[in-house]
Amino acid sequence: MTLASGLAVYFIIWWISLFLVLPFGVKTQAETEGDDMRLGTAPSAPAKAMMLRKILATTVLASLLFGAFYWAVEIMGLGLDDLTFMPMPDDLR
Repeated sequence: MTLASGLAVYFIIWWISLFLVLPFGVKTQAETEGDDMRLGTAPSAPAKAMMLRKILATTVLASLLFGAFYWAVEIMGLGLDDLTFMPMPDDLR
């Protein structure tokens, strides 16, 4: 795996991990007590986004997942040919 393809795979894993992490710990403006409702926003908007914490959690998760991917591909030598659960047609072999 080249550096460019490794960075591309890491970016994709990071982006997907961000969407996994975003909903954790969210309290909407409607759920919070008090006058946290900002004018012009929906009641379902988050009261506090905590984006720095979520970006750090995403980076840790993506690094672990990329490490597992790198181990499987580079060290164990797994590839697309090892996916035997979906048989390939004879004319493509």
